Amino acid sequence: MSDCIFCKIAEGEIPSEIVYQDDKIVVFKDASPQAPVHVLMVPRKHIASLDDLSEEDSELIAYMMQSIKKIAASQGLGNGYRVIINTGEEGQQTVKHLHIHILGGRKFTWPPG
Repeated sequence: MSDCIFCKIAEGEIPSEIVYQDDKIVVFKDASPQAPVHVLMVPRKHIASLDDLSEEDSELIAYMMQSIKKIAASQGLGNGYRVIINTGEEGQQTVKHLHIHILGGRKFTWPPG
């Protein structure tokens, strides 16, 4: 989508501190971190939210989930981390492009809020 900020980051049109990228995903530091380590993983393909996944996206979402441990390790999160996917208005999804938050570097509480 031409007006999607995460699509523009993935395409290199908007600068961001990218920590990993390949032909399927881009991972970059969150502009408003909620933990010492807070990165966002986005697919290069524009998918608005979890609710918009189709069967053809099964391989991509599996790839994203399998990539999390590699990204976490690259960020020094050997003692654990939290993975969050916000979906929809009540789920606090603020950018309408599927993204996975990977947070760590401190102990988290439960419930999350």
